[in-house]
Amino acid sequence: MELLISKKIILALILLASISFYVSFMFNSCVVSSLSKAIPKWQIHPVVPNEIPLVHYTSVRVVSLLEGNETDISPKYKFFREQGLRPERQLPSALIIGVKKGGTRALLEFIRIHPDVRAAGSEVHFFDKNYMKGFQWYRSHMPATLEGQLTIEKTPSYFITREAPRRVQLMNPSTKLLVVVRDPVTRAVSDYAQAVSKKPEMRRFEQLVFVNGSVGSIIDTSWGPVKLGIYSRYLARWLKFFPLSQLLFISGERLVLDPAIELKRVQDFLGLKRVVTEKHFYFNSTKGFPCLFKSEGHSAPHCLGKTKGRSHPYINPVVLQRLRDFFRPFNNHFYQMTGINFGWA
Repeated sequence: MELLISKKIILALILLASISFYVSFMFNSCVVSSLSKAIPKWQIHPVVPNEIPLVHYTSVRVVSLLEGNETDISPKYKFFREQGLRPERQLPSALIIGVKKGGTRALLEFIRIHPDVRAAGSEVHFFDKNYMKGFQWYRSHMPATLEGQLTIEKTPSYFITREAPRRVQLMNPSTKLLVVVRDPVTRAVSDYAQAVSKKPEMRRFEQLVFVNGSVGSIIDTSWGPVKLGIYSRYLARWLKFFPLSQLLFISGERLVLDPAIELKRVQDFLGLKRVVTEKHFYFNSTKGFPCLFKSEGHSAPHCLGKTKGRSHPYINPVVLQRLRDFFRPFNNHFYQMTGINFGWA
């Protein structure tokens, strides 16, 4: 009887142990499963020699510093390339919009000395002749810039183009506009001198400036060199789209006599540190024009092109006085609009 009881006890203990083991196993399995779901899974990928992993990027177009047959010999941009920096092309945030033969090329060459300024080298004529090509086309003609640098473009004919103010505003209503103005009489003679250098067979200035070619007749306001000098007419169009505070008027005369003074105003207007100073300029007595000790792309002193500082033809003083009398009321109106008396006789 005692043996039978012992067997029953042993079987009960075995059964109890089995049940305990099963319960413990099931509990541990649930805990492990829960933990595996809570802890991030780490995946180990085998390394395959010479295999390039697939990387998915967002749709961002990075424009290289140099594209196609473009060249840029600027030492600082060579350094940027070597450092792996990737400048991008931006639409301009400042424009030199005019006026023709006022000194726009000089202003562009002078301001691009500044390390924080990059400028399109040639006139793009986007807002007057190439607007239908779109802003992407315009952007492609801009120089590559780094963050914090300013992009500038110069096309003097923008000032007189009727559609230009609205088009510029559509691009960026905060665009800063620079206008280089010059005595309209001197500007007209300079305009004529440029034209006659290309077409020597042109009639004399004295004949073109009057309606019937006679000094005694009225001024021909349809003739380009005269028409462009009525600055107030064109400024009124720009002021419909931009406040006066976004336009800076640079004296073409003072830009020649004291470029450092005008460049100080330009740098302040553009929000740039005053880097370009009198130390950058020297006066060339032969050309009668300020030249640069050095600039981007030129380590040696140099002047602007041979077409700058071109000699003007002799003009009958009576004709010049007639022109001064003609422009006087328009000049006074322009002074009132800008709040600046440029002192043109």
